[in-house]
Amino acid sequence: MLPMNPFDIKRVRWDPSARLDLCAVGLSTLCVLHCIALPVLAALMPLAAQAAESELVHRLLVVAAVPVSLRVIWKSLQVHGNRLFVGAASVGLGLLLLAAFMEAVSSYEEPITIVGGSLLGLAHLWNCVRQCGNG
Repeated sequence: MLPMNPFDIKRVRWDPSARLDLCAVGLSTLCVLHCIALPVLAALMPLAAQAAESELVHRLLVVAAVPVSLRVIWKSLQVHGNRLFVGAASVGLGLLLLAAFMEAVSSYEEPITIVGGSLLGLAHLWNCVRQCGNG
């Protein structure tokens, strides 16, 4: 019977030439994506501009982020007791909710959204790295 995963990543020797090959593949992929995506994005720019200004889009994105973030926050608190992550993610999520749904802060909506989204994203990234390091 053949092993499930005959390719063992731990045995790969990442010499400088192989790393340069991977960089070249990545750059080529980016080039192809750029060449394909640019005409499509140019055609969709008026629609994208409307979506960027729409309060509904902002609110839908925050509403989509809430259950995902709350699930991770709850699980992290129960399983790992990671209070720093819970605090940072909760503050970030709260700032996003504040910016999306409180008309009183509409003149500061953009900076509040940037700070909240950055804080939430960095908290999730840090939690992910922390979990991978423990796994």
